[in-house]
Amino acid sequence: MGNYTKMILFYKMIKERFMKQQTYELFKNGSLDEIIEVLDIELQKRNESPIWKDRAIPFTTAILSVLIPLRDANKLFDPENKCVDELTPELFLRWSDFVSLKMLYFKFKGSDIDTDALGKYLFKNNVNLDREYLDFPIASYNLHQGLSNVIKSLF
Repeated sequence: MGNYTKMILFYKMIKERFMKQQTYELFKNGSLDEIIEVLDIELQKRNESPIWKDRAIPFTTAILSVLIPLRDANKLFDPENKCVDELTPELFLRWSDFVSLKMLYFKFKGSDIDTDALGKYLFKNNVNLDREYLDFPIASYNLHQGLSNVIKSLF
């Protein structure tokens, strides 16, 4: 491997570490609008299919509309109901599972945490918001998994 190639690889490694640190800081302290803006910029840079671009922002908004108020109230927890100190990209991705999102919605439905954005997202994906015990269509789950993978690649 030549010096030029090594230099390019080193630059890419430094850039990825810097971006990752920025992402952690953004999740730790940023507002919903700030996080969505960064996500939107990253989506514009990539050559993703329009289906993912059109779904990524509502998906992220839905999750963070609940997690950010929990973060700000020092009441964050993971899908296994264990207390968590900080909102991180990893915690966000753990909540991005469709089953976990459904649980998050029903846990806070009717509470002082606003679940409107999450409810709208779930409803658009054929989740019954009246009966928690009803399952959702496997096609919605599969589409959602693809979306989770696209967002994971951005963080």
